Amino acid sequence: MADVRLAEYVFAPHYAAPLPYRTRSAVTLREGRPLDSAVLAELAPGETFEVLELAGGHAWGIAPHLGLVGYCEAGLLERVQ
Repeated sequence: MADVRLAEYVFAPHYAAPLPYRTRSAVTLREGRPLDSAVLAELAPGETFEVLELAGGHAWGIAPHLGLVGYCEAGLLERVQ
């Protein structure tokens, strides 16, 4: 899966439009879903996280201010309307 904004640059079998979310509290951004996955960054409360997929209690997406893609706990995010 790839961000639909990359469609003209990258081929992927599926594309997703990012949905804007905000962190409710401090959130750990990880390389993978397991809690022992490498930590990429710590997101502060109120930071934007663009969700591409929600599954199994995890969100996969982009921390745009850092330019990082990773997983975090979905329950620590709130949808921005």
